[in-house]
Formats: sequence, structure tokens, C-alpha cells
Amino acid sequence: MKTLERLNESKLTVVIPTFNEVENIPLILRKIEDTLKNVNFEIIFVDDNSSDGSIEKIRELETEKRNISLLHRIGRRGLSGACIEGMLAAKSELVAIIDCDLQHDDTKLIDMLEKFDNQKDLDLVIGSRYNDTGKSKDGFNTIRKLGSEFAIFLTKKLLRIHTTDPMSGFFMVKKKSLLLIINKLQPNGFKILADIIACSNRNLKKWEITEVGYEFKKRTSGQSKMSLIVILEFLGLILSHLSRGLLSIRFILFLMVGLSGVLVQLLSTFLSLKLSLEPYIFAHSVGVFMAMTSNYYFNNLLTYKDRPLSGFSFFRGLFSFYLICSAGALANISTAKLFYDYTEIWVLSSLMGAILGAVWNFIFSSIFTWKVR
Repeated sequence: MKTLERLNESKLTVVIPTFNEVENIPLILRKIEDTLKNVNFEIIFVDDNSSDGSIEKIRELETEKRNISLLHRIGRRGLSGACIEGMLAAKSELVAIIDCDLQHDDTKLIDMLEKFDNQKDLDLVIGSRYNDTGKSKDGFNTIRKLGSEFAIFLTKKLLRIHTTDPMSGFFMVKKKSLLLIINKLQPNGFKILADIIACSNRNLKKWEITEVGYEFKKRTSGQSKMSLIVILEFLGLILSHLSRGLLSIRFILFLMVGLSGVLVQLLSTFLSLKLSLEPYIFAHSVGVFMAMTSNYYFNNLLTYKDRPLSGFSFFRGLFSFYLICSAGALANISTAKLFYDYTEIWVLSSLMGAILGAVWNFIFSSIFTWKVR
């Protein structure tokens, strides 16, 4: 075992992403302080503009304790992005990520520190729920447990990851190793560890990775952030790495939304034709308009959820989206008409028109509607 004197030589930053976790903040702080009482450490809370008093609670703690700080994010949202910004803000050699929901075992931070002390070339220590000493059944209901295990299976097979728990949100990383791949990490998404491991696999120097088993506990307060959007972001992460980073998660999500827009367009065109809206070009134009509207709504909800437009900005963004996509829509309609005049197959005509406008819509809506640079 490491002596207390050697533990004191360690410098650790614990990054805790928060979003509406006001009840858990004092609890996790007390637990980490008890665990790391013989360690020189700091805590960075990264908050995505919570509305439940989390920010005020962290600021109160910040004035009381020198090793507590708040990174308050406005206009940005998402777990991966919060973790990346928190790790970059850390001044220590080692950085740990732990959730604020008390489901991770903070006492394992000591075991992680010992791993780094005993293995000088170590780059990453993962808190695993699925190795020989890890447990997960108490922290999941049956459906979530099956979903987690399937996601891990998919990640390991498709991305050639060999750790037992690449979906863990509990890990410790050497910052100088992280900086070598930081520009490859994607702020969109929920599973930052899988992104880190997949990027490290493409690094020239193979990372040294080990695990510490822990028991995944049941959430006692607050709400889980798991949702359909998180699942779609996870699939986007997988597809992004399968493309070797050529396609970003954001672009893949945009394409997913675009695919739903194709269905909306086809359905709207079909209904318009059934209502005897002739000639075909008018029916197709109705389909295009409905698809543009649905695409804007779902892109704001999913693709750009880290910078969603609301209130007056939502309608201004919708107007901007219509204008930006108008050129793509004209190409869409012209192409569809050309195919329909030649084939009279309305499904194929609508599909070809939709594909043509997709790339234009992504590039210029990113720049002008959601102002992503």
C-alpha cells in the first residue's frame, strides 16, 4: 500500500459535471473530502446552467473552500463537452471524472491513484462495473442493464476496444496523455470514455490502460439523464469512429434527422396527391416544406441540443433555416421534377431530391442558424 506521505505527493483534479443536481452536490463533496483527506486535490464542478439552484450551491461552496471551483457553461450543454472543458481546466497531472449522482464509488479514487503511482507508464484507469470485482445490478433496472450490456458489446466489437466497461463515466486519466488526443475528442455525446479510448487506439503510442472494479449504486435523488437522444448520440459516436473521424457526430445526427425528414416529405407528398393537389410539383413542394419544418425542430432538439434556440430565437432560427435551405429546396424540387418527368415514380423522385439538398443544408444551417464555427 502507498504510504500517506507518497499520497500527499499526488496532485489530483476531480471533475464533476452537474446539471440540476443541487441535492447531491454537498453529499458528493463530503464523500470525496473523506476519501481524499490525505491527498492534495481540487474539485472542478462543470455546470450546464442548472435551474434548480446547483450553481448557487457550488458558488457558496467555492467561497468557503479554496480547492473548489465552478466552471459555469452558458449556451453549451452535454456531458462529453462538460468533461472535456473540465479536464482542460485542470492544473494537475491526474484528472478524475465522477458523476454527481452518487452512483460511483468515490473510495476507488485512492485505488486509482495507487495504480498511477505503481505504474509510471499508465495513461488511464477505468472504474469498471463489469470486471471480476465490479457490480452493476443494484444501479440499473432490468431494461437499463440490458441496454448497457448491449451498448458495451457493440462498442467493444465495432471499435475494437478491449476494456470491460468502455461506457463507464468513472475514470482517471493522465493529463499529458489526454492532451495528445484532445483535438480528436467530440463535445457532442454522452460517453466520453468510449471516445477517449477509441481516439487513443489511433494514437502513435499505445496507451497503457487498467481497471478498478467498483459497485454501481442506485441513484438516491435527481433524475437520470438517459434518454432516446443519448442513445442516438451514442450511435453517432460509433458511426463517427467507424468513419475514422471523417464524419462528426453532429453531421451524423443531422443525417439521422434528415432521414426522418425524408419520411415526412414522402408522407406529406403522398397525402397531398391523395387530396388531388396537382400537378405533382405542388404536392412535392408541400412535402419539402413540411420536411424542412420537421428537420428544423428535430435538429434543434437533437443535433444542436448543446446550443438550442428558444423563445423568439426559435422562430428567428426557423426563418433563417427556411432561407438557408431554400437553395437546397430549389435543387431538391428541380431534381425531383426532372426524375418524375422521366420516370413518373414519385417515391424515387422525392428521394433523389432530398439527398441532393442534405449537405448544403448542414453546412449553412450550422454556420448561420445555430452559429457553429
